[in-house]
Amino acid sequence: MSYFVYILECNDGSLYTGITKDISKRLNEHNLSDKGAKYTKVRRPVKLVYKESSENRSTASKREYAIKKLTRLKKLELIYKGNSSKLVKDN
Repeated sequence: MSYFVYILECNDGSLYTGITKDISKRLNEHNLSDKGAKYTKVRRPVKLVYKESSENRSTASKREYAIKKLTRLKKLELIYKGNSSKLVKDN
């Protein structure tokens, strides 16, 4: 099973980056459960604005780290480019 690197837009406009095997389940956790990240718990609701698949956890973790190091502007460019040909649904 592949992993996903994802970016969420929080209610306050901030961006959160993470990895998961199951996007729908993880988004639900961020919005509704105590299993969501501490960062997103106080910034609900969150919505999925970007995702990309990775071969394995190691690759996903490296990509997550690289995205987290980007400036906000670069993250927004990544989101825009990633969504220019498809729409990411609010799961």
